[in-house]
Amino acid sequence: MSKFIEWDNRYSVGIKIIDDQHKHLLELTNALHDACRSHGHSHEKTRQKFRESIQSAVSYVQVHFSTEEKLMDKTDYPGTNAHKLEHKKFIQKVLENIKAFEEGKTFVPNAFVRFLKDWILEHIAIQDRQMGLHFLQLKK
Repeated sequence: MSKFIEWDNRYSVGIKIIDDQHKHLLELTNALHDACRSHGHSHEKTRQKFRESIQSAVSYVQVHFSTEEKLMDKTDYPGTNAHKLEHKKFIQKVLENIKAFEEGKTFVPNAFVRFLKDWILEHIAIQDRQMGLHFLQLKK
């Protein structure tokens, strides 16, 4: 079965640790997608698998954002404040979705996973690529 999302070198920002973390984020998104598609399990087992996948993803996103933010601070990246604000908004949106899921409110796991995929790829393509270019300029 093909993965929901595959790493492609066009996503590379040129910073190995960031690229490696992005690859891991895509794997976590794939795991969430798989959890949404768990058939043959009871509803509660499916919910538990999704819950565990989401907790892993949220924990790792925080590690990743911290890595990026430290790099931006260390290199005096001019877009740091806007980039950090994007991270904060993303975490807030994810936490709102998790809360809705936990409280049994309207929550569509597949839509949530598509949101994650779209946000991650757009964020990599725009904000992280700009940060990568800044970092690579400094190395020259």
